Amino acid sequence: MLTDAAIKALKPKDKLYKIVDRDGMYVAVNPSGSVVFRYDYRINGRRETLTLGRYGAAGLSLARAREKLIDAQRAIAEGRSPAREKQREKRRIKEAKSFGEFGERWFQEARMADSTRAMRRSIYERDCPSSEHLAQIAA
Repeated sequence: MLTDAAIKALKPKDKLYKIVDRDGMYVAVNPSGSVVFRYDYRINGRRETLTLGRYGAAGLSLARAREKLIDAQRAIAEGRSPAREKQREKRRIKEAKSFGEFGERWFQEARMADSTRAMRRSIYERDCPSSEHLAQIAA
């Protein structure tokens, strides 16, 4: 089982190498020196790997990585793939790009009556003015 001191003492090598922790979690030490927590599991007969996060002051602590491991194990027990859920979330964020783009897309695609759409758009524009609208107000 890994400790913080053991992780801090890991040195990079020419190739990526792995050090096992417990319950399927391990750290991958990259040639660049970065240490990443990963979890290998099987779901629906397929092997998948979930990257829990990077170790360090700006990243995850060992304790937080183990908490994320427990969350991932719960998801697997419920029949959900944590790696696929993470990918979906990244895609959703990338697709939204900004709240304004997300809002405009929602107004175009959401099913609602025209009167409801007009009422919601007026509230949206009042509470979330666009940059063009802010420029008109400032001028």
